[in-house]
Amino acid sequence: MVLGAAMEREEGTNRKLPASLAALMRRAGEGAPARPVDKWDPPHCGRIDMRIAADGTWFYMGSPIGRPALVKLFASVLRREADGEYVLVTPVEKIGISVDDAPFLAVEMAAEGRGEARRITFRTNVDDLVTADEAHPLRFAVEAETLGVKPYLGVRGRLEALLTRALAHELLELAEERDGRLGVFSGGAFFPLPLPQEEFPGA
Repeated sequence: MVLGAAMEREEGTNRKLPASLAALMRRAGEGAPARPVDKWDPPHCGRIDMRIAADGTWFYMGSPIGRPALVKLFASVLRREADGEYVLVTPVEKIGISVDDAPFLAVEMAAEGRGEARRITFRTNVDDLVTADEAHPLRFAVEAETLGVKPYLGVRGRLEALLTRALAHELLELAEERDGRLGVFSGGAFFPLPLPQEEFPGA
């Protein structure tokens, strides 16, 4: 069910999307560039039942948002606050939403060059193109359940993209050693992999 149908169902309970977000939705086109959300400081207007699942699917009131243009639109006004809360921001209001893991997925990558000259560019599920570098760092977390490594890419602000499992394997194949530490070069920066004791506590 697309968001519009979910909103129609919501109207019966008088709990509609905020007006400014509804207006953005009506103007949705094929894509949406990122807005200057870090410069906006509107009042917090509560939370809505919107969630980004770990696989990158956006939901509104339990129903997946089926239109890619809408997903890109909402992604363009997404911000992560200093306290970790995810909010959708317009110049006049901001509202909280839930995010299961990272808000975006990195679904493709292209690597150019070798060693310190390597540049790795990623495409996200909302079609951001991001080259890993100091401003867009790679971060490696350890999954508690499996003790496997989960790579994340800084996209903008505090927003990150989780690499798909297949892409994570592809990235780890590019790991090289520098000063006795394994890691990945990109954009003039070196991103170290977790040490054994970080990956396997007690090792």
